[in-house]
Formats: sequence, structure tokens, C-alpha cells
Amino acid sequence: MELVCPAGTPAALRTAVTAGAQAVYCGFADETNARNFPGLNFSRAELDEAIDFAHTRGAKVLVAINTFPRAGAETLWHQAVADADTLGADAVILADLGLIAYAADRHPDLRRHLSVQAAAANPDAVNFYADTFGIRRVVLPRVLTVDEIRAINSEIDIETEVFVFGGLCVMAEGRCSLSSYATGLSPNMNGVCSPASHVAYAEEGPELVARLGGFTIHRTPRDRSAPYPTLCKGCFTSGPQTGHVFEDPVSLDATDLIPALAKAGVTALKIEGRQRSRAYVEKVVRAFRTAVEAEARGDAPPKAALAALAEGQAATTGAYAKIWR
Repeated sequence: MELVCPAGTPAALRTAVTAGAQAVYCGFADETNARNFPGLNFSRAELDEAIDFAHTRGAKVLVAINTFPRAGAETLWHQAVADADTLGADAVILADLGLIAYAADRHPDLRRHLSVQAAAANPDAVNFYADTFGIRRVVLPRVLTVDEIRAINSEIDIETEVFVFGGLCVMAEGRCSLSSYATGLSPNMNGVCSPASHVAYAEEGPELVARLGGFTIHRTPRDRSAPYPTLCKGCFTSGPQTGHVFEDPVSLDATDLIPALAKAGVTALKIEGRQRSRAYVEKVVRAFRTAVEAEARGDAPPKAALAALAEGQAATTGAYAKIWR
């Protein structure tokens, strides 16, 4: 299986490739990708150099252009597809139907992957994209069990890619409006979830209060560090209880499921985290490269001891085993 790793910066890309990434995904420094945060992503010149670096070392570069173009501003997304093609990207990762149609028509030789943002979660949806637009790989949403992935693979003829490590969303990707409700900005249209521009911290009595778009997301004692106020992972009061109403702060770790995912027909394993540090990228990529090589030999995946890098220092197999709340 192919190991697909995150790169939020040129330095992170070089780190990922050196650590053993077989493919790296990244985006341009604008709203055309779902990680449009300050300090992240690539200029055209940086991506040109990054692709040369990766190709020289036998790794692929996949360019995420996976937000949904705004009416009247489609040119920005069209140019991103054209530039990725010109620079020699190995594939573009797309979500919007119109943009996929544009890429298929104007850049037919550019390999097209379907982003998790498209939320294609059944064979009919996947086959529609494959048959109509020549999609070669689908990134499956993080709401499927291993058995459901196996069922999808039995009815499609294109590659499937699944997440194995990193942050989780409680919603089907591409269909969440929580961030937009609180801030007016969303990962789907603007490439940002819970943007830093709408975050505010304040000391109130014995507490440190973290707010997003004016909504109180966390109250923590002053002597403890306050988590970043992401709406779906906030701590709220509901009736007599106070806690994480939507989602606990925990990361996906599907290391132990790699053999089952291989038997289910999965082609590629994806690590989440383009906003993460180079140290994080290096450690996670090395651990999963070791696990992928073990699976190829028929050995059990080694324990990676990645708990320290997980949100809340806790891990879950998420929806793969349907035991996640």
C-alpha cells in the first residue's frame, strides 16, 4: 500500500519524503484547499521546487484543490488546476463537481483523485465520479467501517485511500457547517475550520476562557493550558452535565487495522496533519512506513508509540470498528 503523508510547508514536504513518504499531499497558499491557514501551503515557485525534490527521490506530489469554488471566482480554482498540471503534480485532489468536470475537460491527462470533501461513501457515488470524470482514486470519508470499505471496493474499479492517523471530524467531510455558523468561514468554501482570526482568549476570574466567533468553547483553570477552541471539540454544558458534547479530543490511530484494510482492497493509507510540525510529520511518517513494510512482509504492524502525538494523548480506531461515540 502507498503511504500518503501531509506537507503544510516545503520544509515539511522534505521531511516527509526523507522519512519515507511514498506520496505527499499539499496545497497552494490560498482558499483553493481545505487547510488555508496563515503560514501554511506553497507558492507556485515553492511547489515547483518541492515536486522536483520529491520526484528525484521517487515520491509523488498530490495537490489538494478541494474546496468548493465561489460563484464568480471560479478562475482562482481553474488556475490552481492549470498550475498543478504545468508544475508536474502527480495528481490533483478535487471535491467540487464543476471543478472536476473542468479538470477532466481542460486537463484530461492530469490524474484526478476524489477528495474526502466530496463525501463519496457508497459504490454508486464512487462509480459516478469514475465513469463520468475519469477519477482514478477516491479518498473515503472517515465514517465507514472496514466491512463497508470492503463492500465498496468489491463494486468499484478505482483505487481507494483511507485515513489511518490524525485528527478526526464528527461530521461527514464536506458537509459540516459548524465553523461557518460560528465565524462565517468554513473548510468547505474558505479552507478554514475554526480560523485563528476569530479566536479570542480572556482571563475571567480564576478561569481562562477560549472563544470562537464570540461563542465560549472552553473554560479552563488559569494554571492549565487551554485547548484551541475548535467548535466540535469544545466543552459545553448540557443539562446537568458539562463535557465534550460533540467529540472527545482524541486522534485516529488505525495502525492495528492495516492488515484488515489491505485485505479490504485499500490502495493507499493517508496521514492527516498539514498543520502539524516537522517533528510530528517525521515521527508519524517513519512509524507508518515501518508498519506498511511489515504488512507487505506479512508481519503484524509494530506498536508505534504515537500516543504523545495524539490529541488529548488518546487514540481511537474511529468509525472503522463502530465503537467510537
